[in-house]
Amino acid sequence: MDQILLTRIAEALERMSPAPLAAPDFDAAAAFVWHVAPDRLEPVAQVNRIDLDLLVGIGRSRDTLLENTRRFARGEAANNALLWGARGMGKSSLVKAIHGGLLVDHPDLKLIELQREDLPSVARLLNHLRQAPHRFILFCDDLSFSHDDQHYKSLKAVLDGGIEGRPENVVFFATSNRRHLMPREMIENERSSAINPSEAVEEKVSLSDRFGLWLGFHPCDQDEYLEMISGYCKAYGVNVDADVMRAEAIEWQATRGARSGRVAWQFFTDLAGRHGVSLT
Repeated sequence: MDQILLTRIAEALERMSPAPLAAPDFDAAAAFVWHVAPDRLEPVAQVNRIDLDLLVGIGRSRDTLLENTRRFARGEAANNALLWGARGMGKSSLVKAIHGGLLVDHPDLKLIELQREDLPSVARLLNHLRQAPHRFILFCDDLSFSHDDQHYKSLKAVLDGGIEGRPENVVFFATSNRRHLMPREMIENERSSAINPSEAVEEKVSLSDRFGLWLGFHPCDQDEYLEMISGYCKAYGVNVDADVMRAEAIEWQATRGARSGRVAWQFFTDLAGRHGVSLT
């Protein structure tokens, strides 16, 4: 009976304090997802991404991020990047497309997706990446913080790196709908109620200043919206009359109340399905 009790205690302690993560096999895949409890890097067999050429209406941001990432892949100096702005305009798609486009010439370039909720564990992740002979893009999609959220403090370990500095083989890309990663009303509330308004929000607002690149994404116009759909039709072999496609696409975006790359893809998915075309 005592042996059973000791076994249960040992198992409980192991769950509370799991064994350190074994050295990951970074050659197992080009992309990974970071999980905690227990810590692990899960390889992604096939990344959900589209070709870089299919991303329309974001040419300046695309070229800037591509050149920054290419320099990083070559072992040269590169900046962390914050992709902010309108929903559905290809922020996360751009990160994944650039990674895929550079893999041919830089097979050691790895993409690691990190969830915002797991930011407190980022120091442990960086310790494993620091020792690896690869180069890593840490990617956090839809990054933002609420008024009582302390996760932003963990993010500084990625952007600044503390006393050790950010590993030379790691760069951090994040997407957000907010330029300052926090709601505007939160900034105003803290300014109006604080004894020293500027200091009350400086720590959180200045977080976005730690990104060397700020790339803005703005709503597309109708021509860009239709160009996106035409590009998808050409890439996936969907043959449809241009006037019919235009009329249906405009009606589709009118029912959604918005134009964006995401809406264009959703219309094209419906169009491809009606024409019996698979998008796999």
